[in-house]
Amino acid sequence: MLNRFCKSPLWECNRTLIRVAQGQEPADLVIRHARLVSVTTHEVLEDADIAVAAGRVAYLGIGGHTAEHCIGEKTTVIDAAGRYVAPGFMDGHIHVESAMVGPSEYARAVVPHGTTGIYWDPHEAMNVAGLPALKELIRDSERVPLKCMVTPGSCVPAVPGFEDTGSKIDAKDIRETMGWDAVVGLGEMMNDPGVLSCDEGPLSEMDETLKADKTLTGHFTVPDTDRQLNAYIASGISCCHESITREEALAKLRLGQYAQLREGSAWQNLEELAHVITENNIDTRHVNLVSDDNHPETLVSEGHIDRILRKAVGYGIDPVSAIQMVTINVADCFGMSRDLGSVTPGKCADLVILEDLKDFRVTHTFIDGELVAQDGAALFSPESYPWPNFMFNSMHVGADIKPEIFRIPAVHADGSPIAGDRALVRVMTSSAGSTITKEEHLEVPVVDGCLEGSPADDILKAFVFERHHNTGSFAYGFAKGFGIHGALAQTVAHDAHNLLVIGDNDEDMALAASLLVDCGGGEVAVEDGKVLGQVKLPILGLMSPKSVEEVAAEVRGAEAAWAKMGCTMPSPFMTMALLSLACIPDLRLTNRGYVDCHTYQFVPVVVE
Repeated sequence: MLNRFCKSPLWECNRTLIRVAQGQEPADLVIRHARLVSVTTHEVLEDADIAVAAGRVAYLGIGGHTAEHCIGEKTTVIDAAGRYVAPGFMDGHIHVESAMVGPSEYARAVVPHGTTGIYWDPHEAMNVAGLPALKELIRDSERVPLKCMVTPGSCVPAVPGFEDTGSKIDAKDIRETMGWDAVVGLGEMMNDPGVLSCDEGPLSEMDETLKADKTLTGHFTVPDTDRQLNAYIASGISCCHESITREEALAKLRLGQYAQLREGSAWQNLEELAHVITENNIDTRHVNLVSDDNHPETLVSEGHIDRILRKAVGYGIDPVSAIQMVTINVADCFGMSRDLGSVTPGKCADLVILEDLKDFRVTHTFIDGELVAQDGAALFSPESYPWPNFMFNSMHVGADIKPEIFRIPAVHADGSPIAGDRALVRVMTSSAGSTITKEEHLEVPVVDGCLEGSPADDILKAFVFERHHNTGSFAYGFAKGFGIHGALAQTVAHDAHNLLVIGDNDEDMALAASLLVDCGGGEVAVEDGKVLGQVKLPILGLMSPKSVEEVAAEVRGAEAAWAKMGCTMPSPFMTMALLSLACIPDLRLTNRGYVDCHTYQFVPVVVE
């Protein structure tokens, strides 16, 4: 695969590297006296020197050899003084939009933490505004050193026929993107039923990717680890980040798929999945560590891949193995290890200097041999990107948002009224740190011919309003697990990103929803008619034009509001955002209704 993510292609600079390695030309940069993390041999090489020219590694001084012969008058020399040098960290599966900022601002947040490359699925933005939005995001990403390698969204919508999105992507669109320099693969294939039934829609997108010799990324949530998993992998899908049990991850590894162990702001699966490595004597070359989704507060306060490395080591994974899982293993997964993933001759000089292999504090980040971050601060500061008007005008809610619209009629599926003062309904139950919503059948009150929530039992009303095409369509159900009094609303609602509202009273729900319609989208918490916290995201209803630090502070305030309202979840907005994601079990709510995510059928609110 030709790699534009390097300062120079190898065929343009290999003569320079040959001469520098032999001392015939001076290097641009030499790092001396490092403890080099060798991801190719699983070693730490003591007192190593690294010489860099033309943005690539030209020479390693190891085994008693030095790079003194590579140093000239204009060579920059850095004494690592016994600190560790490792390849730059890469995230093999990430949605930048979840950080609520654009890619250039995202880069400013993560590069100081040692991230030099990301494999980015922008399907959030694409669900709202399709390829035009993707083109703008790529233009923004090209202004910063971070290597933003794109895997365009494969499932727009995520599950066709079950929700209304702002845009649709098909094989023709994917064929177009496969010719773009920034694109290295296809975004996560969430349409498991479509793949397993050989549906022409998803398979034709996958075929266009395979024809371009690029990587198919996966999202397999079916519990079967036998015939269906074999079939899914046989389709050509190389990796999957959706394992939630150690058994699922091990099955994928044994079938030759890259298991991407996830640890994001809300989806905290690594503690469970680490057992795959610590309790099995297996080769870990097909294991990646990924974040999937990170809130800005996580990036600002805890870091990015360095955060995951700390947790991995804390869960018993060997630190050199963990580094392999965010460097060479990721490059191998995407067929890019000729250029990326190790500090070895000929590779791009994407590397980090670390104080230790426990806390993974990064002191220097280099991309293509250029120092781009030092001591926790980026050495680049892009100006605000001039987002086009269409990305600021995405709230097109045709429904008349008033308290009365949140009244749920107490009727059976045939329209006949429910007798009595209680009704058995389907409820989506969420739990902290999990992407799964359990379907429960619980009783709620019937008052004046309407179904009500039951705050004492933590059962809230839930509504999803179509917000892209002024259709006025909406649907309703019930949610449990959030423990709040008041109402919460957000337009970050995977994957269609319609307007999602939950609450225990109609007035607060109407106020919360109206505030987001008026401001262009975002997240808001309302209690007793008062706004306790709000994050305005006017770019597609997903991102803010502000700095990541400013957005993180707003998110921190919103999460404090959640806590005041009674919620104890980490990153609760992120957990709530999955209530409408109709490609993960058990039960979800879209603007078209309740979806049984095992049978892929609409089901009624009332249990008959």
